[in-house]
Amino acid sequence: MRITPCTAAAVFIACATAPMACAQSSGHHRIVAPSDLKWSDIGSLPPGAKVAVIEGDPGKTGLITIRIKLPPNYRVPPHYHGTVERSTILSGTLHIGMGEKFDQQKSTAMAPGTVLLMPPKMPHFAWTKEEVVFQLNVEGPWTVTYINPADDPRKK
Repeated sequence: MRITPCTAAAVFIACATAPMACAQSSGHHRIVAPSDLKWSDIGSLPPGAKVAVIEGDPGKTGLITIRIKLPPNYRVPPHYHGTVERSTILSGTLHIGMGEKFDQQKSTAMAPGTVLLMPPKMPHFAWTKEEVVFQLNVEGPWTVTYINPADDPRKK
């Protein structure tokens, strides 16, 4: 996290512990460089996916900005989310398909710069050939519900 020199130490602490408060209510700005991101596992996606939270708390109500990194040759089974999703592909090509059945032939390749706007509860699936990083902007909480409950990695 990069904070401008004119910002007080108390604001830095507030921004580090509650980035939403920093950006929206403190009147200060934040610049988040790629080197500032802290990547961790995402329990709601199959093993191998990583998440970096930029703003908000994915488990709580409020605005959320996260980056998701998917490894090469990765598959996300059919699922949906409870809120509108706004995804921007930053690197790699994400293949996404709509529907309750995984079918690579019925997917669309989304290259860097592509934006996906998806309504709540829209069943979809995804896969990669190469590493993919995309940014997700949602109103929280961010949820993942699998069409086939057996696909849910949280139940394994």
